[in-house]
Amino acid sequence: MKEKVFHVVGMISLFLFIVSLSIVLTINLTPLYAFDIDYLKISQNVGLSKETLMENYRVLLNYLNLPWVTELNFLDFPSSESGLFHFYEVKRLFILDYVIAMITAVSSFFYLRYIKKNKLFWKLVRPFQVAIAVPFVVLFMIAVSFDQLFVAFHKVFFNNDAWLFNPSTDPIILALPETFFMHCFILAFVFIELQIIFGYFYTKRKAFH
Repeated sequence: MKEKVFHVVGMISLFLFIVSLSIVLTINLTPLYAFDIDYLKISQNVGLSKETLMENYRVLLNYLNLPWVTELNFLDFPSSESGLFHFYEVKRLFILDYVIAMITAVSSFFYLRYIKKNKLFWKLVRPFQVAIAVPFVVLFMIAVSFDQLFVAFHKVFFNNDAWLFNPSTDPIILALPETFFMHCFILAFVFIELQIIFGYFYTKRKAFH
């Protein structure tokens, strides 16, 4: 019984690490936003150069990523109290994700070391095999109706309407269109899927060779 609980906790830790790492990679992949500035014609929509938009985006990322940066001051965008409060809540989620990633990285390391030492890779083959389907389901939901998924995401993680930005008081929302967030969601689940596929083939090779 104790060993079964150990493996369940170990697998949960491993999959939480995969998800949290994928989020870390996605939110820090600035080339995605650089691509979308051109692809979504954001510069034309807000009347600012690509370089200026990237500078403001880096200001936002520094605020969201760094615990010691306690104030958000965009270089070229005014912000309302409601808008700043939403970014504060997002910052807390970012920090939480980093904490989860660090804790599960350590616990996953020790769990995988135990798996390797005792030649128990076969125990991970089936969980990885089942998990492969999950990102595909989410990507299908994104393709069918990202709007509903986007709203549901905010209702789950935020207990207020501060995320409903007014472009007249928080014009930054014009520089961060919903399609950009859709691309972030897609990229995150692609990262998750790639790690799961790698985990499946790696554990399968180790288990049966």
